[in-house]
Amino acid sequence: MDLHPGIVFIGGLIVITLGADFILRGASRVAALMGIKPIIIGLTVVSIGTSMPELAVGITAVSEGKGPLAVGNIAGTNILNILFILGLSAAIRPLSLQLRSIRFDVPVMIATSLMLMLMAMDGILTRIEGIILVVAAVLYVITIIRVSRRESAKVRKEFAEEYSPKVLLKRRGWLTWLTNSFLLCIGMVMTIYGADLLVTGAVSIATNLGVSDAIIGLTIVAIGTSAPELVTTMVATVKNDRDVAVGNLIGSSISNVLVILGITCIVSPKGVNMTNDVLWFDLPLAAAVAIACYPVFRSDRLVSRKEGIFFVGTYLVYLNTLIFFRT
Repeated sequence: MDLHPGIVFIGGLIVITLGADFILRGASRVAALMGIKPIIIGLTVVSIGTSMPELAVGITAVSEGKGPLAVGNIAGTNILNILFILGLSAAIRPLSLQLRSIRFDVPVMIATSLMLMLMAMDGILTRIEGIILVVAAVLYVITIIRVSRRESAKVRKEFAEEYSPKVLLKRRGWLTWLTNSFLLCIGMVMTIYGADLLVTGAVSIATNLGVSDAIIGLTIVAIGTSAPELVTTMVATVKNDRDVAVGNLIGSSISNVLVILGITCIVSPKGVNMTNDVLWFDLPLAAAVAIACYPVFRSDRLVSRKEGIFFVGTYLVYLNTLIFFRT
């Protein structure tokens, strides 16, 4: 008996979320066992780790000839990260920004969004362009590691508390290495399998509703694959320890373009194609959202509750536009 597409989609979402969590835990602990500083783990491993669902969805989508879903997922996720997740965090509690790397990350996020728009002007992202994105990602990681050395003692302590597994650092036996390496591998398998279910369910839903793959990628897939970022930021908001969460949110938006979309393009021999709607509306909007962050973040180093509510309201308007005018 064939399962309902909605059940397949939700099942894929659950599996992919658990898989991403396993990857995050395994990678973070292995990195800690290797003696890598917690702040470096948070700014690199964690930011990329929370984007693993997008990578799995992107690779699965292009392998099935669903390029618009892959690009739509990245554009939709980045818009969701800033407007909804960051906005909701600020709406709940005004967001004070102290992370020095954010002042570097926001211009990089703007630059990557604009670079993606330029690359996509011909309606396709090629393998060469994917390689350029990944090379840019390597340069970004090297730079962010150097920038992190100038972080305040408060921020370094917050990263240490969040990402340093103290017990593991005291016991570096082979069993600890084996356990966390196994957790990492299991997470990868689950993420790949969950992505297959997620894309299969999403495509079936799109077919049944008569909407495009891009719209599904921009909405339910983007919201689903952003679950790690949403949970991380909301927990940090409740705890009032949000430098790490915001840094991860901005870092994930950059990783989505440079790492996730870059790798997706590399593994797709014919390139990743996209629809005109994504090219001329969603990608420019993602760039506009990134640009809007700069004056907001620089003003008093604070995202106020009013600005947070405005961000969330803007996202809801965008979501309603997708539903009513593009379906």
